[in-house]
Amino acid sequence: MRYFIYILCSLTGLSFSVNAQLAAFSPLAQPAPPPSFRCVAYYGTSPSYKGRQILLAGTSAALISGSLVYLNQAWYKQYSSSKFHFFNDNDEWLQMDKCGHMYTTYQTGRLMIEATAWSGANKTNRLLLGGLSGFAYMTAIEVMDGYSSGWGFSWGDMSANALGSGIAIGQELLWRKQRILLKFSYRPSDYAQYRPDELGKSFSERLLKDYNGQTYWLSINPSSFMKEDTHFPHWLNIALGYGADGMIGARYNNIVVMDSQGNTKSFTRYRQVYLSLDVDLTRIRTRSKFLKTVFTCLNTVKIPFPNIELGNGKLKGNWY
Repeated sequence: MRYFIYILCSLTGLSFSVNAQLAAFSPLAQPAPPPSFRCVAYYGTSPSYKGRQILLAGTSAALISGSLVYLNQAWYKQYSSSKFHFFNDNDEWLQMDKCGHMYTTYQTGRLMIEATAWSGANKTNRLLLGGLSGFAYMTAIEVMDGYSSGWGFSWGDMSANALGSGIAIGQELLWRKQRILLKFSYRPSDYAQYRPDELGKSFSERLLKDYNGQTYWLSINPSSFMKEDTHFPHWLNIALGYGADGMIGARYNNIVVMDSQGNTKSFTRYRQVYLSLDVDLTRIRTRSKFLKTVFTCLNTVKIPFPNIELGNGKLKGNWY
């Protein structure tokens, strides 16, 4: 369940955004001036802002502390404690785990920037408190790794964490919006059946642990680089993906795999790159606050489209 840490962090960020948006339905909540959800140029002091700040701070503290306690009991407790030490895992899983770190800190930062803007934060606080929240959370987990005999503090993980937060913060500084999104997709692979202890036994475990089925995407919005009156659909994105295949071990496929007939099976480990289309759901116009909340949450996942894949020296098309 190692990858549960990454997904948990993303869901934490999603919870912040959902709570922030749903609170707007309360008759006590006043709409934040100006009308834009993002562009709040000062730190609000009105009663409505104070209420939002208390809600956001309380929700954040509860989710973060609760998740860290859970991780300590559910994950780290099975390993003995040790002196703080380092661990180099940069060559594992063809760097798919590093993509997971980058994706998590990016999405958590993106969602928290929006949540802190909703609470009345000025630009500096949005970037520091919101944009760096994912990095701070993952740093705490990395320190816990450093004291676990089963793991260790990884500078590779920290670099990926910093890159994810940097992508979110950098776009806010440059454009005050996210023109390039980091997204995730998953489809079941055939490898988990051969090593369920490592790649997962159930669908939920495989979603988190089977890197062969995961793809990470850079979803680029072309219209945001064009003039405002462009006829190019504002919601349509071009997506570049990265994945890997043939992995039944972190570094090597160093176990013998037999099929049901007793034949030995071997797998070639290789990287994959993809070209596809995507939808930026937050750019679909709607007056419904509920739909805006749903679109914000779902915008962490790539919308399925046919794609072109280059992997293992072959070029092919996929219908997913």
